[in-house]
Amino acid sequence: MGFRENWLKKIEINTLAQSVLQTMGPPESGRRIDLNDMRRLIEMGPYELHRERDLELYFMNTPDPPPHILVLDNELKIYRTTVADVALRKSPTVKEMISIRNAVKILNDKDVVICRKADTVERIRRELIDNLDLSYGPDDIQALVNDAMAAIKNNYTDGLAEAAMLFAELLGYQAAPKPFRANHYRIWGMVKEQPGDIKFGPAILLDLMHNELKMIRGVTSSADKAAMAAYQNIIKGAVPGDLDGKAALAALQQTVLNKSE
Repeated sequence: MGFRENWLKKIEINTLAQSVLQTMGPPESGRRIDLNDMRRLIEMGPYELHRERDLELYFMNTPDPPPHILVLDNELKIYRTTVADVALRKSPTVKEMISIRNAVKILNDKDVVICRKADTVERIRRELIDNLDLSYGPDDIQALVNDAMAAIKNNYTDGLAEAAMLFAELLGYQAAPKPFRANHYRIWGMVKEQPGDIKFGPAILLDLMHNELKMIRGVTSSADKAAMAAYQNIIKGAVPGDLDGKAALAALQQTVLNKSE
């Protein structure tokens, strides 16, 4: 895969991982993890599927035995043990449960569990991203700018949205927090949260209705009423962004290239 495909895959990995994490809750909550999204995440990697009894197991990449085995269920535990031992602990037969030794194993798996739930999701996410070639050069970024300019010229909002999303990912920008969101916009920027205030910016603003790209170069404080009013004026189109269109893309291009040096 090339530069664009790898970075889009990175975004997809992070999106799926976050989707799974958002379905988690404390043990007493009774919330069920989204196993469909977790399966989609796992299937993006080189993990080998194995079915044992009623269990859906995935073998992780490990240099030495015993293997690391992920059980796809609401606990998302990764075990370092054998398939037979996982089957005993997770789906024992009546005959197996009669044994006191087995009962101890079933009730206490701390000796073989490496991680669970959120830690498991993070491990998978990290391994998938580590396997991507995320390197890029000036030609890759110039091609991204060219595609964005063509999308503006041809009124192709999906193409401009993809380019803006890739620039945001390259720069480490986050989706806008609630005070800075707006209908018919996709917005990304640097976020710094502190008690009673969120500082947001620089920011990329994509106006989906008018297929326009804007950039705010400064930082806006959610606690500053005048600054928030100025921000809203840019959203409404009452005043231009600090940079618009071609100028915004040129600034994004230079910022990305400076970041990679």
